[in-house]
Amino acid sequence: MTAMQNGGVSFWYKNIGGTPKPRAPLPGNIQADVCIIGAGYTGLWTAYYLKEAEPSLNIVVVEKEFAGFGASGRNGGWCSGEFGWSRDRYLSTGSREGVITFARMLRETVAEVGKVTQKEGIDCDFLMTDCLTFAQTPAQWQRLQQDHAAAMSWQVPQSRLQLIGADEASARIQVANAHGAMVRHEVARVQPAKLVRGLADAVERRGVSIYEQTCVTAIAPGQVSTDRGTIRARRIVRATEGFTHGIAGQKREWLPLNSAQIVTEPLPESLWDEIGWQKYQLLADASHAYCYAQRTADNRIAMGGRGVPYRFGSKTDVNGQTQPATVEALTAILHRMLPQTKNVKIEHAWCGVLGVPRDWCTTAGLDPKTGIGWAGGYVGLGVSTSNFSGQTLADLVLDRETERTSLPWVNRRPRKWEIEPLRWLGVHGMYRLYHLADAREARSGSTKTSVFAGLANRLTGR
Repeated sequence: MTAMQNGGVSFWYKNIGGTPKPRAPLPGNIQADVCIIGAGYTGLWTAYYLKEAEPSLNIVVVEKEFAGFGASGRNGGWCSGEFGWSRDRYLSTGSREGVITFARMLRETVAEVGKVTQKEGIDCDFLMTDCLTFAQTPAQWQRLQQDHAAAMSWQVPQSRLQLIGADEASARIQVANAHGAMVRHEVARVQPAKLVRGLADAVERRGVSIYEQTCVTAIAPGQVSTDRGTIRARRIVRATEGFTHGIAGQKREWLPLNSAQIVTEPLPESLWDEIGWQKYQLLADASHAYCYAQRTADNRIAMGGRGVPYRFGSKTDVNGQTQPATVEALTAILHRMLPQTKNVKIEHAWCGVLGVPRDWCTTAGLDPKTGIGWAGGYVGLGVSTSNFSGQTLADLVLDRETERTSLPWVNRRPRKWEIEPLRWLGVHGMYRLYHLADAREARSGSTKTSVFAGLANRLTGR
């Protein structure tokens, strides 16, 4: 029997023949109109929309590894358009109407991504579908009902979000102990590596220069220093998301939170019939230490969750390799939700990092005094939000005042994370409390959310 592969960046690259041969590095000192740091979704979407608006711009993208090396080539493939942050917190930098508009425009990104992939011929297994978040305990079901009511109070359309009971939920996917589910309509499944690879090719066709194997060492107004030379540009965009801590002066800006995934061997049609997962919906649970999954185009189950949530000193993984304990934990979650898969082989495991601001709310902006822009801190919702970042940053770089640039996430500046060991203790303490809360809720059968979860949220300000 072939051993499970661990790392290799991600299964998504193995699925398309392996990681790509890197593009050439920066050839030395150059000048550009715009320099973008990071060739993931955020940087590439920004380059795409800038070229759409101003084709004559000289745009340079620099990347330490290769385009899509980070979360863009490792994520769960959820293009959800979801607003997963605290709406109330955005009221400090905008109005209620602005938050509602922000959420509406985020929902529209799903169709926008689909439109661009079709226009550019990007074959990334893009499929419009639903997302089902299952409740497996009474407390989870109570939370889903509360979440639904809260979303309705913020004018989320009923056509977008609905609750379904246990029978209807089980008719869609045979999740064990289903008490009901929340359904998000108009979301999409993608193959992440195919999407980022196709997007990189699309911006290159428009004349954008992508330099890989080029490490940025410092950012200053009008200048990006690298180990290969210096780039001078009027506008600079930092699009490094979960790797932002590696840039000088940015160590405490966003915390690199770890997320890991496993993927099964292809399942036979008879097992899909038993599970009932026939429409390629996205799948999640409503636990505090939640999981996320998709049915891939080649009929596997890819499931992810937090694993070891944070490495001391903001360290990141080596080439996507994750811990054996994390693989065991994710396999246990898969079997808990879908016990029909207990004899299915796990073929591949990997991990990556996502960016988390101190207030757990995403942000984008540009400082007109320095000419330096940024976007990220998606807290796991980057596939769709990065597209909106690209649209917003294009407006900001071009000094255009639009509906996007007036939204409450623009130029939002949360405080920095604490020094070590406080942030390590805080994040690990939070997830330890979440696991205790999930276990207590499962044992008690109560509809009340465990006090451990509330304590976890207060601990880190989530």
